[in-house]
Amino acid sequence: MLTTLAINNYRSVRDLVMPLTRLNLITGANGSGKSNLYKALRLLASTAREGIIAPLVHEGGLTSLMWAGTDDRSGRVRRGEVPAYGRTRGGPAPRLRLGFGSESFGYAVCMGIVAPPGNATHQRASSFQLDPEFKRETIWAGPYLRPASVLIEREGNVVRRRNQGDWELVTEHLPRYESLFSQVGRDAQSPEVFAVREAMRGWRFYDHFRVDSASPIRQPQVGTRTLILHHDGHDLAAAWQTIREIGDVQALDEAVSDAFPGASVDIATQAGGFFSLQFFQEGLLRPLTAAELSDGTLRYLLLCAALLTPRPPELMILNEPESSLHADLTPALGRLIRQAARHTQIWVISHSTRLAAALDDESECNTIVLDKVTSETTILGQRVLERPAWHWPDGGK
Repeated sequence: MLTTLAINNYRSVRDLVMPLTRLNLITGANGSGKSNLYKALRLLASTAREGIIAPLVHEGGLTSLMWAGTDDRSGRVRRGEVPAYGRTRGGPAPRLRLGFGSESFGYAVCMGIVAPPGNATHQRASSFQLDPEFKRETIWAGPYLRPASVLIEREGNVVRRRNQGDWELVTEHLPRYESLFSQVGRDAQSPEVFAVREAMRGWRFYDHFRVDSASPIRQPQVGTRTLILHHDGHDLAAAWQTIREIGDVQALDEAVSDAFPGASVDIATQAGGFFSLQFFQEGLLRPLTAAELSDGTLRYLLLCAALLTPRPPELMILNEPESSLHADLTPALGRLIRQAARHTQIWVISHSTRLAAALDDESECNTIVLDKVTSETTILGQRVLERPAWHWPDGGK
């Protein structure tokens, strides 16, 4: 379970350290930075998955994601004593840093822009100016970084790991455009790299279910055993049937009847192995197909399949799950999320006060309220001494 998330110099987030528990609700007014928090976590996960370059380039390159606000750290700009000002010319180039601490391991990455042509750190200039450079990566044991807890670290092209108290060189030739996870951790000497990489690859993000009339969800699909619902939900029928066969079918049926009293869901199989969803409701002489369901009903069923997965991840993130749902479904959704949090760590990013009330009902929900002061995303009410223990590998430079 993650215990801390740290973000530095990402969009509206200049310096944020967030405490985490089993069930977390991130809320705040529109424009407070909730979406930036979600995107930063997805970017962090991509270092261990498909790679970080493609997501960065999709958003305009690393420079477009950097903190663009004032460098004032004295609070004088906030108090209106002086106008906003930027980074001092000739100072160090800005860097994006992301990291997390957990009960077992921690990981932090520092990225910067590609060095300009003629820079002494490169033998020859690169034309790929939108690609980031990995400056530092560190994995340590325990919830926060201490010099004695570092297990493996990367600085530039050089990777070294701790071996029985001494440092051992792994490679001096790791490309600056590739993460530590791309080449290290495939042998028995670096089990911590493999453990952290696999944990991060298992994080699940659900933020966009297609429920429009042309959505694949509304059409019969070829069904194969589906332990994990796809992030776009196109395999809902197969995922639902998988839960019925090897998952908690009682919890699945109760989640449906909790939201729609007297209703039930079944999966019909057709020639050619096609699966289709059937929604039975009291008073109707025939079941409704997925094509006939409202957007809100279909979205709720998708959340049921995601949250009641027979293979719970270590971390699941739901971005505005209440979208398109009728307000009357919010209490049932809250109960569903609380039940799923018994088996996996869950983040819910939402601005719904009704969902917040439902999640906090008789449960230990860690509610984080984001605020924006002088264009900077902060945690409302968090004082400096109340921040979780956190140290960047480069000492904060």
